Amino acid sequence: MTETALPQQVSTVAAGEPAYDSRLVNADLAPLPEQNWSTYNIFAFWMSDVHSVGGYVTAGSLFALGLASWQVLVSLVVGIGIVYLLCNLIAKPSQRAGVPYPVVCRSAFGVLGANIPAVIRGLIAVAWYGIQTYLASAALDVVLIKLFPGLAAYAEVSRYGFLGLSALGWVSYLVLWVLQACVFWRGMDAIRRFIDFCGPAVYLVMFVLCGYLIAKGGWSNIDLNLGAVTHHGWSAVTVMLGAIALVVSYFSGPMLNFGDFSRYAKSFGAVRRGNLLGLPLNFLVFSLLVVVTASLTVPVFGQLITDPVQTVARIDNTTAIVLGALTFTVATIGINIVANFVAPAFDFSNLAPQRISWRAGGMIAAVGSLLITPWNLYNSPEVIHYTLETLGAFIGPLFGVLIADYFLVRKQRIVVDELFTLSPQGTYWYRGGYHPAAIIATVIAAIAAMFPVLTSGHLAGMYTAAQYSWFIGCGLGLLSYRLLTIRSSVSPTTVPQGG
Repeated sequence: MTETALPQQVSTVAAGEPAYDSRLVNADLAPLPEQNWSTYNIFAFWMSDVHSVGGYVTAGSLFALGLASWQVLVSLVVGIGIVYLLCNLIAKPSQRAGVPYPVVCRSAFGVLGANIPAVIRGLIAVAWYGIQTYLASAALDVVLIKLFPGLAAYAEVSRYGFLGLSALGWVSYLVLWVLQACVFWRGMDAIRRFIDFCGPAVYLVMFVLCGYLIAKGGWSNIDLNLGAVTHHGWSAVTVMLGAIALVVSYFSGPMLNFGDFSRYAKSFGAVRRGNLLGLPLNFLVFSLLVVVTASLTVPVFGQLITDPVQTVARIDNTTAIVLGALTFTVATIGINIVANFVAPAFDFSNLAPQRISWRAGGMIAAVGSLLITPWNLYNSPEVIHYTLETLGAFIGPLFGVLIADYFLVRKQRIVVDELFTLSPQGTYWYRGGYHPAAIIATVIAAIAAMFPVLTSGHLAGMYTAAQYSWFIGCGLGLLSYRLLTIRSSVSPTTVPQGG
């Protein structure tokens, strides 16, 4: 059997061989015949994930929490350091086996039970795909109105609105919806080239924008505190811990299905190096650029502006506005494809591989993201609050179960051939294709993590606890799964022996 201890042997088994059941495999889910992504490709993946309007606003918000700048920087380094370590862990089984996230889930959840974590991740991605497309379309609105001032009236929902979105908003949204679908439809190689471009392009615009504001506002007006320092002592420590949790939660989605991308890396060393450049180093540099740029909007424009699109819209140069807004639009498309298009494509394809291809799975997600009218979700702060914390409450347990399965139970070994068989004697068949331990652990951890989220407005202390929903879910998922597998009466063949 092919094992992850010998990753080069993965390519010797191809879709269609007798060991692979047609109900579990297609060309997109099968082990890759070739893994050729470099350190730069992984680095560019994270640049695309960080360099967006959402990433800009999130990084800026950390410097407005009432902490001293050094405390924010410590929180950033610790938070992104945790993300870096966790991404290395979740990347390893997919890179070694050459298979995407939902296929790796078969090891822990069973060959059929893997559809449970796949659907959870897929549905979350659908919602965020729509929201990120809406954010990018808002940037495109700025460009269109600047070029054609007469369109301003059509940006008013009260006059030309449908289902809560203006006529111009609909045009921008659908244009970007189609553009993203076109990039996705061309396949993973086209996506790789696209994200290779997006991250550096945003850095170029950010440095130019920062230079422009420094020239206008002066070096002396740079302030790494975007608000008054209001927290001291234990209060500051509490806020710092919340900031660390926010950083981890922000990356929790792409972190869970990072295997969808690490599977393409030529070596695990390339993954680690790409993660190091793209996470701790890149996120810290980007965050510093964000706070310097945001702080200079006060002396230059007379008010604090934390949205980069609105910042470039204030520049008195049409060309600069158009280039800046278009760049942030492209960057947001980049993170959307990376975090919210590829994931459900694999996840929904895993439900019925012979009927749903990778492309079909992605288009299901795209259509779903339109039907939920994401602009109405995003315009409700309460909904955003519950969405982020619910995201952590469900993704955390899945992460914990997968890490416990691969590192604690499997000892970093997966029998790759067995991920694609429905034989009751298969290593990952368990009970009817479902592994009770993984499902029970996920349910226990998700309920525990959701409790503070649902009661945050009613019980004392729950609002603070809700910030740590990902950590609660991940920790309980890991511990519950490990304990259940120790006590399990499942056949010894569940865990491959001797490699």
